[in-house]
Amino acid sequence: MAVGEEETHPSQGRGALTGDGPGDSKASSGATSGAARPPRPPEGARSSGERAGREATRPSRVDWTLPVRRRLDRSGVCVAETEALVAAVSRVVNVEADTEILRADDAPSACRLLLDGWTCRYVPLRAARPQILALQLPGEFLDLQGLLRGRLDHGIATLTPCRIGLVPHDALKGLMERHPRICLMVMLETAVEAATARRWLLNAGHRHAYEGMAHVICELFTRAAAAGLAEAFRFPMPLTQTELGSALGLTSVHANRTVKRLHEAGLVSWRGRWMIIEDWSGLRRVAEFDPAYLSLEHARP
Repeated sequence: MAVGEEETHPSQGRGALTGDGPGDSKASSGATSGAARPPRPPEGARSSGERAGREATRPSRVDWTLPVRRRLDRSGVCVAETEALVAAVSRVVNVEADTEILRADDAPSACRLLLDGWTCRYVPLRAARPQILALQLPGEFLDLQGLLRGRLDHGIATLTPCRIGLVPHDALKGLMERHPRICLMVMLETAVEAATARRWLLNAGHRHAYEGMAHVICELFTRAAAAGLAEAFRFPMPLTQTELGSALGLTSVHANRTVKRLHEAGLVSWRGRWMIIEDWSGLRRVAEFDPAYLSLEHARP
């Protein structure tokens, strides 16, 4: 398949992006038997309006390289190196919402680069609905752990319809050897993932729900703005309140009450599929939000 040529994967559950080709080391038989579903609210939790809103969030038809170029430019990667990474994308695929992309213990042979849509990390649990551990936005690699460690210790699923580019591990390793800035970008990405995970741990384990929810919203707005998704002080919010609460370990009832408190305080409002920041300074103050850990203004080497 030519670089940039797209495939569309309808809702196939496990089947959308797990096969990178003959080199993938995973069993083909019984792959879906007893599998944990991607994180989602309990059955019936989403209203028909929420479901319709999510289905309407289709991958855009703009140049799929734009999110990659925007992120690499922030990381100090030069134009020639950016072109080399774009050329290394072997396939671009469209995947529907609520589709499991990778499972814990998978050993992928390619890295997935999110070009459009939202995905999440989670660890499946036998006796409970999985908790969302991280959210990923356009321009971000989804599974660098597979490149660095060989196997994943968590699952990855789409939350909206997504467009994803696949970069074979051998190709990415070659780029890292030949282009120091690409190697630095991969190192920075893994460092930001770890820093973000520490903030989410603090939000879920120590902060009160009100402050923790404010921090998650501040982070998502900042990242959405960096990805070119924000318009003034609003950004797309394809998650339900239940899913947003899952990032903080909150029940759906507690999450709804917390969002209501933020709204009543004049800090945010939720209109359809958009989150509006009504008072950015006030929200940052409540959250004690400092975006330095996101390294969005990383100095060029």
